[in-house]
Amino acid sequence: MQGLLERFLVYLETSRNASPHTVKNYGNDIGQFLDYCKAQGVNSPEQIDRSLLRGYLAELDDAGYVKASIARRVAELRSFGEFLVQEGALERNTFRTVSAPRIPKRLPQYLTVAEIETLLQALDTSTPLGLRDRAIIEVLYAAGLRVSELVDLDVAGVDLTQSQVRVIGKGGKERIALLGRQAMWALRAYLRQGRPELLGRQPTDALFLNHRGGRLTTRGVALVLSRTGKRAGIQTPVSPHVLRHSFATHLWDGGADLRVVQELLGHANLATTQIYTHVSQSRAREVYMRAHPRATTSNSFSNSAASDLP
Repeated sequence: MQGLLERFLVYLETSRNASPHTVKNYGNDIGQFLDYCKAQGVNSPEQIDRSLLRGYLAELDDAGYVKASIARRVAELRSFGEFLVQEGALERNTFRTVSAPRIPKRLPQYLTVAEIETLLQALDTSTPLGLRDRAIIEVLYAAGLRVSELVDLDVAGVDLTQSQVRVIGKGGKERIALLGRQAMWALRAYLRQGRPELLGRQPTDALFLNHRGGRLTTRGVALVLSRTGKRAGIQTPVSPHVLRHSFATHLWDGGADLRVVQELLGHANLATTQIYTHVSQSRAREVYMRAHPRATTSNSFSNSAASDLP
């Protein structure tokens, strides 16, 4: 079955335009399942049944895997099963005989506008790396980019005239991301003073560079944001996705149409974007409970008085 997995990973990369990170995760997770199969004496796809799958999921649960991680593995195995059916290795997708655990919906974390300002003020823009980091935060927040989209940006994809960048999103889909005035100022400063200092002897098209002059990685961006957030004293752990959530939440709070937010985020499904309406509703409740003079007042009505209400 290992050979089928290798073919599946090639299929993900070539036909589904999956990122190297996604391919690696699929390989590790499905490989773990194949190891379990081998330990159970199962050596071919035809031998996989519901009982085996339930046993595997139970083992993950016993090992302390969280529900979200188990659900991800179920989704990956179902995709693998579809491929096996497509290749004629299975008549039907056996992996659909088990259900993924229900994951309680969690509202995404985001920063307030004031926290965004505090984050930016914690940067030292007198250095090339400081100029780069300022541009990274401004672009992530202004355009709501995924971190993979940010690190894949090339200098040629930046349109300073139109204040926009061309990004390649999930599934290889191209979209135009808009930049505000502050982001454009930070990007121009980085391109003029920061990037030339970071550029090494080897020329590169990459927009954001590391200290060695190569393309900055997703891990590098995550470290920059985490360290800057701690330096700024922000309690919420700062990550690229937190800035993306902040972008969407602030747009929605500012009156943007949900369809516009969906397009700017590059979401294929509107249901994915609707989470931000819940974020705003939750925030509205918090503000109401804190600000309204009668929201937290102890109940002064007696039972008899309350019963007189219409």
